[in-house]
Amino acid sequence: MLAIRTILAFACIALVTAFSPQAQTEPQNRAKVELVSERSVAVPGETVWLGLSFEIDENWHIYWTNPGDAGIPPEILWTNAATVTQNQVQAFEWPLPELLPVVPGQIMDYGYSDRVVLPFKVTIPETADGAIMFEGIADYLICEDICIPESAPISLLQSVGTAQIPDMGGSKLIQESLSQVPPKFSGEAALTKRGSGWTLSIAGDQISGARGEARFFPFGHDITHAADQVVSFGEKGAQFQLSPAKEDADLPGSLGGVVKIGETAVEVSAVAGPVLAGTAGAPAGGPGLPMLIVLGLIGGLILNLMPCVLPVLSIKAMGVVSSVANGNAGEARKHGLFYAAGVLVSFAALAAAVLSVRVATGVAIWGFWLQNPLIVTALILIIFLIGLWLLGMFELGSSVQNVGGGLAAKQGSAGAFFTGVLAAVVGAPCTGPFLGAALGAVMLQPSLNVVLVLLAIGVGLALPFLLLSFMPSLQRMVPKPGAWMASLKEVFAFPMFLTAAWLISVLGSLSGYRVAAAVVAGAALIGFALWTLKSADKGGRVILIAALGLLTIVPVFGLMGALSGSNVNIVEVLKSLGILVGMVTAIWVVGRLSSERAALVAKGAALIVGMAGFALPMTMASGEKAEAGGSQAYEAKYETEAWSPERVAELTAEGRAIFVDFTAEWCVTCQANKLQTLKTKPVGEAFEKGNVAFLVADFTNADKQIALELQKRGRAGVPMYLWYAPGQNEPEVLPELLSIELVTGLVEAG
Repeated sequence: MLAIRTILAFACIALVTAFSPQAQTEPQNRAKVELVSERSVAVPGETVWLGLSFEIDENWHIYWTNPGDAGIPPEILWTNAATVTQNQVQAFEWPLPELLPVVPGQIMDYGYSDRVVLPFKVTIPETADGAIMFEGIADYLICEDICIPESAPISLLQSVGTAQIPDMGGSKLIQESLSQVPPKFSGEAALTKRGSGWTLSIAGDQISGARGEARFFPFGHDITHAADQVVSFGEKGAQFQLSPAKEDADLPGSLGGVVKIGETAVEVSAVAGPVLAGTAGAPAGGPGLPMLIVLGLIGGLILNLMPCVLPVLSIKAMGVVSSVANGNAGEARKHGLFYAAGVLVSFAALAAAVLSVRVATGVAIWGFWLQNPLIVTALILIIFLIGLWLLGMFELGSSVQNVGGGLAAKQGSAGAFFTGVLAAVVGAPCTGPFLGAALGAVMLQPSLNVVLVLLAIGVGLALPFLLLSFMPSLQRMVPKPGAWMASLKEVFAFPMFLTAAWLISVLGSLSGYRVAAAVVAGAALIGFALWTLKSADKGGRVILIAALGLLTIVPVFGLMGALSGSNVNIVEVLKSLGILVGMVTAIWVVGRLSSERAALVAKGAALIVGMAGFALPMTMASGEKAEAGGSQAYEAKYETEAWSPERVAELTAEGRAIFVDFTAEWCVTCQANKLQTLKTKPVGEAFEKGNVAFLVADFTNADKQIALELQKRGRAGVPMYLWYAPGQNEPEVLPELLSIELVTGLVEAG
């Protein structure tokens, strides 16, 4: 439908142009069209090549056999003066086309500019003698900002004799064009449905080892022509991630088209089937698996220093101090192993999740779990509970006991394992140096490579505590235990609360302030429940009476509201009075309970309140979603706007420099770069002076277009920073960690 509407619009413009005074006085075509032959003299019965040659005016173009979203391919209408029949003339052979983005990201066409020859075969009749006349009309649509249907008379008198004589000029043009016609692919091609997208995988000697810019040009309209095509390469071939033209469309019986990789192009016809082995791997020039494992190991080590991981590691620090203080080497080693096991199991689970997402959607992005409000809500409540535990609100697999002359926290094996799990889940999205490169390069590689690199990251994260657990020389560096241990344990609670606060800001971006407020309310209920469980034996009756007394506010306000209107709502009045009477009765009953029974009732109520504290925010997180919008992390003085490929194309056409920030609220490295670099005065002044367009791609919530762009640039997740120098269509991908000197230097270099 889009193609039909566009063609009709172009046709209307063409009609207006055709009947304007200027069109009547200047009927000049925008292309020079002629018919050429490879023979000056042909012989009867042979097949010769002819070509429809176009010399196209600057900035104009004509169309390929599949014009894309809009357009019409050229054709020849033979006249009665032609002395050959239709069955003696074969169809055009189509050279490899160009991409013609009419509206970037929305309308994509395929065609030719400058000079093109469309070769076709003609069989010379056996009875031919002297000469054959080829005469007709070349019909074609030619476009710039507008499209104009043009026609040009063509004719060729082909001499026929007893011996072949080549036409050197025509033969050269036709052979050059034929060299650009993609040959048939002799390998395998399969089309596989992955989630809402399709994967085209091709394997064979013709494209094995081919690297460079890649594109699939379809013969039909089964796919969205303007959509990005993420490509990955393997030892045997390549994979193209395609977007079907219709959402949830079934796979066609076959999908034909032309695949271009670098300087190699082949005509393929794919049939439905599983993804071909050996067609996905590292992008061209990317690091090999051993280097990726090394990068992952280094990146995992650096994770221990990231602000999102340090608070969690404080828990493990208490266990190490306890084990070393006890002088129990076996216990220290066991805790180290359990902690490492928790980390590695978590990274193995994350690898499985990444691969599952990749199979389902065709796109694999790191940190996707922090785009899920339910997971973020659960993490906030768990981290808040850990903070309360560190403050001594309750005991969880640990006890505080005298060690030598002081105190130490003794952490069990289950606690060590859980700490490893928590460190992995909270810390993994922090893609700092080395880690971003490793993840970006491995995400489209075979499953085994993904698992190995992620496990290497886990080993790096677990390695410091693992070494400390097994090396007595390092253990001697641990401070002696003493009374400071209890205070230190409580101090560690506050980084946990700060981590929870950060995650609440992430949740607010994901699901809105109501859900964030619900989490705070849930945390308050959980805190009250834990305090009640701890204090019920001493003052259960007082706690119950105080709580019920506070709750009487609800029916009192309900009663006031029912009586405040001009028309008294009797039903609401009676309802509020009934609840109020029930509350007062409950207070009277509690006052008559024994201390033991009151404590038991208080504990039961506390359990219900605690469960409600979890249920309330989890329920709201599953049902609400924040409105889409740009990142709010920048101050008002920054003139930022939302990123899109269309906006980038517009700005580059204007010749402006562009800085693109791929960010997310849950990305700690992103926030650090904002504070230390992007929000500083020197960078702001440099952007203003250089008229730099600042685009923000906010990946806080899942966004397939952003995910595809990350994958296209070889990055597994945020942060990613792109710099488009003035007039450049391709960006420079900047490091994950920015500096003022780096950014201002780019602007000054122009």
